[in-house]
Amino acid sequence: MDQKTKVGIIICDRYRRCAGGKCLRSMRAREGAFSIYGDSELELVGFTTCDGCPGGNIEYAGDEMVKNGAQVIHLATGLVVGYPPCPYIDVFKTFLEKRYGIRVVVGTHPIPQKYLDMHTALGTWEEERWQPLIAPTMADPQTRLNYD
Repeated sequence: MDQKTKVGIIICDRYRRCAGGKCLRSMRAREGAFSIYGDSELELVGFTTCDGCPGGNIEYAGDEMVKNGAQVIHLATGLVVGYPPCPYIDVFKTFLEKRYGIRVVVGTHPIPQKYLDMHTALGTWEEERWQPLIAPTMADPQTRLNYD
């Protein structure tokens, strides 16, 4: 491993009691949205919630993560798979990228199969705008089942 990337993770406030197990597991295994890093070393420099709709903590969290050296901020998979999905995800991504000049990735761990099944049945992600948002967290069927 010849490069270290510092990342921050922002989760949906609905999951504020989440211990981050799936996000951290996928970060270690380079699964889901973390597959983009290949063999580079990752360091988590921040993990917090958005503070609930409409994201009152986004500005503060981004500032703190950047001060801690974050080069990339991941908006956790829960923002996409929760029901309903976060209505502010595009706003969060755009704001963080423009305000802090860093890369923002939508997603952390792979979408669990049970969530993919439900959102497919509901038609949640049929709009074209969702395709690039869910793409980083799509995985093969067995990996999705492993995250159920």
